[in-house]
Amino acid sequence: MADRMSRTEFIALIAMMFATIAFSIDSMLPALPEIGLELSPDEPNRAQLILTSFVLGMGIGTFFTGPLSDAFGRKPVIYGGAALYVLASVVAWASPSLELVLAARIAQGLGAAGPRVVAMAIVRDLYSGRQMARIVSIAMMIFTLFPAFAPLMGAGLIALTGWRGIFAAFVLFSTVSILWMGFRLPESLPVENRRPFRLPLLADAVRQMFGHPTVRLSIMVQTLCMGTLFTMLTMVQPVYDVIHDRADSFPFWFALVALLSGSASLLNAALVVRVGMRRMVTWSLGAQIIITLAVIALNSLPLSDSLSFGLFIAWQTAVFFMAGTTLGNLNAIAMEPMGHIAGMAASVIGAVATVLAAAIAAPVGLLFDGSLAPLTTGILTMCTLGFLLMLHMGRIEDRLPEVSL
Repeated sequence: MADRMSRTEFIALIAMMFATIAFSIDSMLPALPEIGLELSPDEPNRAQLILTSFVLGMGIGTFFTGPLSDAFGRKPVIYGGAALYVLASVVAWASPSLELVLAARIAQGLGAAGPRVVAMAIVRDLYSGRQMARIVSIAMMIFTLFPAFAPLMGAGLIALTGWRGIFAAFVLFSTVSILWMGFRLPESLPVENRRPFRLPLLADAVRQMFGHPTVRLSIMVQTLCMGTLFTMLTMVQPVYDVIHDRADSFPFWFALVALLSGSASLLNAALVVRVGMRRMVTWSLGAQIIITLAVIALNSLPLSDSLSFGLFIAWQTAVFFMAGTTLGNLNAIAMEPMGHIAGMAASVIGAVATVLAAAIAAPVGLLFDGSLAPLTTGILTMCTLGFLLMLHMGRIEDRLPEVSL
């Protein structure tokens, strides 16, 4: 790898693979009203399912892409995922119905799971220790900035080509990243280091993880935190459009919120060593409960639209910020006792949490009725359940003093 690709180029490639997910989700947000009016005029709110259907497919794909790449090599699995992603994008571009778009989005998610999971495996193949941590940190920093600009890119594409042009952009984006990888990055997993794909091993990994109380609780809380994030993402554009009549400026406000909440990872890095992962998650969920209750109380008052909108911006930032101080820690908590099956565990944990979070967010998003009530109630419920589960995890830690999370 070093002979053909510099470290800087490698980081840029990995960041682009990570960004496939953010681009596939966030760039669709400005398109939801047009898609709803064209393909589901009687129930335009169903267009929100375009987001959760992609996440559902990605979660299912995450079950298998890691183990498949261990068996057949990294690049073949990424090639296969990219081919499915491109084909599904073409189908969505040409779709005459919302149902066909949703089916294509599920397939898109299945394909996107390749870059999402296997890119991290490639980093593990080529680097270790502090060098690996440094590369992942830089790539993730680039990845966290991408959602700030994805809705702006989507809005620009819609202005030039209509909403179907976004799917053409997905084809171009994936093609560029795959050609870049194909010509510049050698296969990172030698044939002699590959392991056969066996479903019994996957089933055994699931059994081990859900049989461990800390891992089980961590996956449950991770599901709720991801559900909170996905619920906000599915409803955020209708809130700007229907409640506050700011659809035109939505991409700019979303970019501001994404940039502000991006500092959560820096705060978490500064505090987690001293505070601990479990306390960091518990405190973040507790703070979100208080903030959401305040939003509910303040919205019951006769506020002006500007004050109400400012309140929502602050709350949206807090929800995104909470994701930055919980999801990484929860994943680390779940992985801690699973070092002996780390690769398989990473696939299973990511898949289970993503699929269940999408299953929670989709029906909550469809409850949007022109008010904040479904969104605030849904997020308050999920955060409260997560907080109670983290308190229970703390009691388990107290009974097992050798465990310190």
